[in-house]
Amino acid sequence: MDRKDFLKYSSLLTAFVLWTPVLSQTQHGLSNDHIEPVLLPPLPPLEHGGNMGIRTLIHSAMTNGVYSSVECAVAPKTMGPPPHMHKELDELMYVTEGIAHVLIGDDVVEVKAGGWHLRPRMLTHTFWNAGAEPLRFIDMYFHQPFERYLEKIFMELNEAHGYPEGSEVKTKAIQKLNEEYGVLFADDSWNERQRIAAEYGLK
Repeated sequence: MDRKDFLKYSSLLTAFVLWTPVLSQTQHGLSNDHIEPVLLPPLPPLEHGGNMGIRTLIHSAMTNGVYSSVECAVAPKTMGPPPHMHKELDELMYVTEGIAHVLIGDDVVEVKAGGWHLRPRMLTHTFWNAGAEPLRFIDMYFHQPFERYLEKIFMELNEAHGYPEGSEVKTKAIQKLNEEYGVLFADDSWNERQRIAAEYGLK
């Protein structure tokens, strides 16, 4: 499926989910205004910057909090976040390039380009790119404005904004975000991340 076809099917998906109940719009201050149609123009390939990069495609405010989506690019041989779960968020991944390895509980699945992967809430998961080529995918979020969480992590909580890597101020800011968005990590999450990275030769 090429980008044009994907955007068409994504639009149909968005139209469908708008009929589902909105679970968390009040909690996160989302608007109840009338929803307007949106055209997404073609974009150049997203750069991973040697690690991982994101850009928001659909903001929660555009759908009254029902749905949002981001594009993600992952460099070759790169590990994702530590295994975690979400209290409220349901995720749907569509891989556009490369192969995503996704951990669900104790199982690892490969999601190839053109494939979809649904991760309902309260399931421990993570992902990585074990290949020699970039991984690109669209991540879709339902009933929680999770694009805001990612925008803060990737674009605000960095050294340029006073949050040096490994600093106490950054650690506390991320902990506050995790509590606000219901992102849960087990005590051994970072050890498990290191184990996966070692097994697959990831950075």
